[in-house]
Amino acid sequence: MKPSNLPDGIPVLSRGRHRTPRRGACFMELASVLAGERWSDHPSCTHPLLAYLARQVNDHTSDEGRQKLAPLIPSVVDRRGNDRTWLAVAVAVAAQVVLDVPEGTQRALAAGLLQAERLCADAGPDLAATRREAQLALGMVPGAAAWADRLGVRSRIDANTFAKRCAPAMVRCAVDGVIASGSPDCDRRLGALLESGIAACPAPDTETAAPELTGARLPSLTG
Repeated sequence: MKPSNLPDGIPVLSRGRHRTPRRGACFMELASVLAGERWSDHPSCTHPLLAYLARQVNDHTSDEGRQKLAPLIPSVVDRRGNDRTWLAVAVAVAAQVVLDVPEGTQRALAAGLLQAERLCADAGPDLAATRREAQLALGMVPGAAAWADRLGVRSRIDANTFAKRCAPAMVRCAVDGVIASGSPDCDRRLGALLESGIAACPAPDTETAAPELTGARLPSLTG
């Protein structure tokens, strides 16, 4: 049954990628429709790291809880971000969960946060707030931070390597850590994780903001 907060013509959110709307839809596929793009779970309307986070959250949330993500879909449309978004989203997501995930995940996230903190320092004032967020997160898990530091993770990597490897790994670890924690409110925590990533990505101009998901019927979704 379709949840009452979804308008007619909108497929129920489900896991994975779908060839057509008739087979269902994931979070980012509906975002592609709102953006006026071709049907895809990798639309250009959203920064790649934020889109990756949305797919991870979509696929790991329960069937019932997933429908509650629908109101967030317009928020990712036209959030294309910039070069700094790789750091900002990765740090925001890691900071959101680092205190409440298993020790192994804490260490992995701490390693990423140490790399992010150094890159933010190199970038100067433009990423000062993100650097401070990374430092505060590391301060919450001193044991994991010390472990990562002993491993030598401060060895220099460039921003491109961070974007390609480290940032997606941090997002994946954060989502996996929420699942592994066995928390009874796992769906809520995954939703909060996505909200933190959205907030860390620059918002679109109000003149080009996406339409709301509720309201008018979106054409050609199920036809």
